[in-house]
Amino acid sequence: MAAYPHPGRPHPLPTTAATLGEALREQGVSRRGFLKFCAATASLMALPPTLAPAIASALEQARRPSVIWLSFQECTGCTEALTRSFSPTVESLILDLISLDYHHTLQAAAGTAAELAREQAMHANAGEYLVVVDGSLPGPRANPGYSTIAGISNLQMLRETIDGAAAVVAVGTCAAFGGLPQARPNPTGAVAVSDVVRDRPVINVSGCPPLPMVITGVLAQFLTFGNLPELDEYGRPRAFFGQSIHDRCYRRPFYDKGLFAETFDDEGARKGWCLYRLGCKGPMAYNACATMKWNGGTSWPVEAGHPCLGCSEPNFWDAGGFYRALSVPAGDTRGTLFAAGAIGATVGAGAAVLARQRSAAAKAERTPVTAAELEQTL
Repeated sequence: MAAYPHPGRPHPLPTTAATLGEALREQGVSRRGFLKFCAATASLMALPPTLAPAIASALEQARRPSVIWLSFQECTGCTEALTRSFSPTVESLILDLISLDYHHTLQAAAGTAAELAREQAMHANAGEYLVVVDGSLPGPRANPGYSTIAGISNLQMLRETIDGAAAVVAVGTCAAFGGLPQARPNPTGAVAVSDVVRDRPVINVSGCPPLPMVITGVLAQFLTFGNLPELDEYGRPRAFFGQSIHDRCYRRPFYDKGLFAETFDDEGARKGWCLYRLGCKGPMAYNACATMKWNGGTSWPVEAGHPCLGCSEPNFWDAGGFYRALSVPAGDTRGTLFAAGAIGATVGAGAAVLARQRSAAAKAERTPVTAAELEQTL
């Protein structure tokens, strides 16, 4: 994090002069360790290991890119997830190698000095810096006073900051899809970043919170190749969101055999059977949790015995009860999914279609609630 003096003293511009190779040597990172990092980066981006030397060469010569991190209507969970990485990891190396010039949760500066840091980073790196946003923001038609920083509305700050940005990374489901602030009745008129930003590339790294290595994988690709990853229909990096949780899950063999836990403490749960009937959204949720896991690769929710909530998907807060899940089709699961497979769909695809049908039906039955009506029940 760039340090800035007290207001009233000279404020140096953020510098990105040092190359990544120089920064690594200053930190005592060995050539061997650096190449291992590059091999891990290649793996993250679904590239062959033979490209590791090319990545190493590019990173050694690359200048430290400026990153401006804006936090709007959020819970700080995305920052917490990113900073609670285990060392040495790809996350910690990337965080050491970028110039994180503004992040009001992490930076030492406050008030006028903090906002000056953002403005200086924008001017010093015009056209080249990345903007990372976590949290939704009140939309153009909403009261701008619902969420402000330093007396500046979120919408105004976002528009000012992206003016000279190379790209925008929307971190977390709130930034990517509106998340909890946008859930009904959405009293602040919250919108996703992509609802506002139309003239810059936007990469959605969804999840509540997202996986740290997914965030850093996107940054690593930009650092290495100067371009953005291939995206899916929701603007998410396909390398991480190209497969469903269901397809990557280690409990999938139990699903295929029709072995399901019916409660959280029955014999099936103790034996590690599939959590599909307990509300697991795995068939309709796309993320890399099952392979990358959390806490240094220790575990993830399904391994800990809890069904996937589908937190990386749009509108997951309004998709019905977490444990009376929409992913459970009516009737016998095996018979229903077998029928789907008989007409040419895979078992997993059949489950996803049925889940979306039930989700649409459940949403159609709901009656929208206004903020005033909600307050009357409190």
